[in-house]
Amino acid sequence: MNTNSIKKPLDKAISTVTILVMIILVLCVVWQVFSRYVLNQPSTMTDEIARFSMIWVGLLGAAYTVGAQRHLCIDLFTGHFTGGKRFFNQFTINILIFFFASSVMVVGGTRLVTKVFSTGQVSPAMQLPMGYVYSVLPLAGAIMAVYSLLVIADEAKVWKQKSASSHTVSNNEENA
Repeated sequence: MNTNSIKKPLDKAISTVTILVMIILVLCVVWQVFSRYVLNQPSTMTDEIARFSMIWVGLLGAAYTVGAQRHLCIDLFTGHFTGGKRFFNQFTINILIFFFASSVMVVGGTRLVTKVFSTGQVSPAMQLPMGYVYSVLPLAGAIMAVYSLLVIADEAKVWKQKSASSHTVSNNEENA
């Protein structure tokens, strides 16, 4: 399985959405500052949009970071390991990410979104159903789970190739 055929379009989609949401966030904050200090009439709607955008940027950015393997714990420990220790560490970290993302973010996030939609909770300024705001939680969790499985598959492929090549080298040494 070629994991890049899944990872590259996913990377592109997440980075595009995250950049667009970040642009919205910056524009809202700039407008908020302008309307508050220049016009003396702060906009409550842009304040709310900025808060919700920050939630989306943070969670989608975290999902992208998992895909790029730039998470602090991944860089901190894995950089010093080689061979079997590196594979085991990468596998362990990504399996933990998978279980956390699947159980807490996807399952728990879906329950939260369902509950919020059923109660009809809306945002104060825009009257936006809060379920839409919270829907990024299961979305980011699903993306993290997919990324962690892709990393595990890539690491297993590399480990298998290295094991096969070292096995071939040791067989050649025995035959010589």
